[in-house]
Amino acid sequence: MGGAGAVRAGLPAPAPLRIGNASGFYGDRFDAVREMLTGGPLDVLTGDYLAELTMLILGRDRLKDPNRGYARTFLRQLEEGLGLAVERGVRIVTNAGGLAPAALADAVRELADRVGVPVRVAHVEGDDVVERAQREGWGQGALTANAYLGGAGIAACLRAGADVVVTGRVTDAALVSGPAAAHFGWAPDDWDALAGAVVAGHVLECGAQATGGNYAFFTEHLARPQDPPGSLQPSVEPFAHQTAPGSGSAELLAGRAAPAGPARRAPYRPGFPLAEIHADGSCVITKHPGTGGAVTTETVTAQLLYETQGARYAGPDVTARLDALRLTREGPDRVRISGARGEAPPPDVKVGLTRLGGWRNEVTFVLTGLDIEAKATLVRDQVEEALAGQRPAEVRWTLARTDRADAAVQEEASALLRLVARDPRPEPVGRALSGAAVELALASIPGFHVTAPPGKGAPYGVFEAAFVPAASVPHTAVLPGGERLSVDPPAHTRGLLQLDAPPLPEPLPAGLPTVRAPLGRVVGARSGDKGGSANIGVWARSDAGWRWLAHELTVERLRHLLPEVEELQITRHPLPNLRALNFLVEGLLGEGVAAQARFDPQAKAVGEWLRARQLDLPEVLL
Repeated sequence: MGGAGAVRAGLPAPAPLRIGNASGFYGDRFDAVREMLTGGPLDVLTGDYLAELTMLILGRDRLKDPNRGYARTFLRQLEEGLGLAVERGVRIVTNAGGLAPAALADAVRELADRVGVPVRVAHVEGDDVVERAQREGWGQGALTANAYLGGAGIAACLRAGADVVVTGRVTDAALVSGPAAAHFGWAPDDWDALAGAVVAGHVLECGAQATGGNYAFFTEHLARPQDPPGSLQPSVEPFAHQTAPGSGSAELLAGRAAPAGPARRAPYRPGFPLAEIHADGSCVITKHPGTGGAVTTETVTAQLLYETQGARYAGPDVTARLDALRLTREGPDRVRISGARGEAPPPDVKVGLTRLGGWRNEVTFVLTGLDIEAKATLVRDQVEEALAGQRPAEVRWTLARTDRADAAVQEEASALLRLVARDPRPEPVGRALSGAAVELALASIPGFHVTAPPGKGAPYGVFEAAFVPAASVPHTAVLPGGERLSVDPPAHTRGLLQLDAPPLPEPLPAGLPTVRAPLGRVVGARSGDKGGSANIGVWARSDAGWRWLAHELTVERLRHLLPEVEELQITRHPLPNLRALNFLVEGLLGEGVAAQARFDPQAKAVGEWLRARQLDLPEVLL
């Protein structure tokens, strides 16, 4: 009987599973593997190295060498980490295999032999469908095409005794749900338990973002100038037990930053997160003692909202209902997530495709002092005239008014005029473009200069998503002994139906006194990319704040606050259980991060832009 079944039958449940994360992207903190293995007890250590842009990078690596399509940093981390993991009984699960999981598995075996640490290595494959995509015509020109597999293959490898499991493209959350399913013996239709593990995996997948990294209210976690030199930044919530996300003035008040003084702050270095997963799928998000940052209901809320779309969080194993979750503070740096509900997964799985979109180049002109608009017009007209004979297919100009009047520093007196050009061919964005810019050096605006010499142009990538039947993807676990185990697709599936809008709280009383101030005084936000679209999650810090936010921040209000999205399709998803709203802004990022269509190509700072916008805030919230 599996763990979830044992709980339902009233039998003793297996011990909780402690799963940590040591990487949120390819390039994350190198020392995190050692930190997590030596910082406290763990059962499993995961590493997430893959993102949409990473797949394109690995695809270009593979063009040079068929065995180079994996995250090589992981091997260097294992040189020290493998012995530590075996010594402490920690299993390692990672998607660092990228486009070549079998090759990375072989490299791990070679490394183990070299360092004298015997381990059983397994890998998961079947996600690479690029040949099929090209053959069937829905992936023409694709450099990579990878289906997002679930955690069942990982679970099979662990059940077979693997110490290290390497995968290609699986969902980020599968790195956690797979080990949990293996540990607790969950059946494929233990939807609620699987959903809980998927939620835990989503919180862990981005590493330190769950422990105070990239957090809207980061100043509340900084060490204060009066703290002793070298002391850790405070991470203890000094308030009583509460069962809702945040509490505004109460939560982390003792950690609020003091006015700047001559004393030097301790560096802000959030630790990496871990989850204590229970047999019913509930979990506690925490971190190793003594590490930096903080785990609070709000840091967890921020990550739950990150790059999700609505109340249903669909995956290949289960669809998790984010609208059923409950967050509870259990103590310093401990947040329990419970109430997870799961549904059968969709019949189709997502396939991420990358391809080379063409060639791009950019030039940033610095405009200083007076007559900024006139200077921008002159530079634009001169460059456009020079390009007339070989104009790139796409030319985009943006003027950032970073200047201010009567500035005491030259940089603060300057605005930035950015030109981005794209074309299927390299020539129009190469010498033709750089020459048009450089040749203006003595014949244009007063004070003419650019931020950097124009380059010769470079190829850019495009990401797009497709969907194929889950049963058509050959999900295979290659066990430590070399046996190949085919993983069956879900026996039950369910299409994603639109949910009815949840009831909203009563609005605040009309006529309350207001103050003109930035929205971020009363709400937090976190934003990110989903292909060519952007996700903006916004949460209130108190019940009163939620009563105001739920009625104030409509789609129309968002369009007004962020004029750049005014013409785009926007969907709003309320999540009352998190006191949060999640917005999906379609098309803001063009063809995805690799295309670098805008100033912030991954929409990482759109949430902070929103928080900086001013509107009339009820005084009672301040």
